[in-house]
Amino acid sequence: MFNAFFKARPRLRAALFGLAVCTPSLAVGVTAAFAQAPAAAAPFVSDRLSVQVVGAGPNVILIPGLGSSREVWRATADRLKAAHRVHLVQLAGFAGEPWTHGDGDFVQPEVDELARYIREAGLVRPAVIGHSLGGLSGLLLAQQHPDLVGRLMSVDSLPFYSVMFGPAVTAESARPFADRAAAMILGADAATFRAQQEGTARALSNTPAEQARILDWSMASDRRAFAAAMKDVMITDARAGLAAMTTPVTALHAGAEGGDLWAREYAALPGVKLIRVDDSRHFIMADQPQPFAALVDQFLAD
Repeated sequence: MFNAFFKARPRLRAALFGLAVCTPSLAVGVTAAFAQAPAAAAPFVSDRLSVQVVGAGPNVILIPGLGSSREVWRATADRLKAAHRVHLVQLAGFAGEPWTHGDGDFVQPEVDELARYIREAGLVRPAVIGHSLGGLSGLLLAQQHPDLVGRLMSVDSLPFYSVMFGPAVTAESARPFADRAAAMILGADAATFRAQQEGTARALSNTPAEQARILDWSMASDRRAFAAAMKDVMITDARAGLAAMTTPVTALHAGAEGGDLWAREYAALPGVKLIRVDDSRHFIMADQPQPFAALVDQFLAD
């Protein structure tokens, strides 16, 4: 079942594995407040993430995906900063950011730190935009701390990524494949890992310059963080919390392929806005920058 599903949906396979191993052997609305951080607030220190702040105005938090640098959001931040206070998150272990947690949990600890950052920075219900793993993190943040998130945009992100194996897959049944994916990431030699990442980068974006950045970020990431994040993503199922959510959510997905999957997996979320972006792969912000910018503007204006 898994082999057939992956052969039928190559883009979804690439989206699931983000920047991870991609080999045949592994068939695997409230307006944002204008709250500013207190002038005397101490710098936020965390071993799970760092945050760079630019601009002034309503607060917007940008979370990158698996293996990515905060630079994936630089064009968006540069465009928004004239009228918004933009918080660019960098997750630990990715794109050269230090990682000190071995093969331990990845997703929930960084969600906890995102919540702590919002509180300590004095942000009042900021807008959150997350790509891939960042979208899943934003969804969990809104489920667990509905008072902290004003609205959420997820970019090519599902509440449970392993559903791409098939509709009957559960977090528990996906665990062996998650373990195998992590082991392959850790076990590949440098040349093999680079070759795998080159192929995966081409599958994740139509844009050569973005493919090069994806590869660079991947190779600069800590493999232990990479593996821990991949395993966590594959066994994290946020679908049970969808029906009770009150945070407005906009979910973008790339191209026509898999639209039925996005509709089914987000069906329980009240009022969700599902938007397809054509002629794009997983990195929508790079492949379709102008339509993406217009969608972000509309999301922030609603």
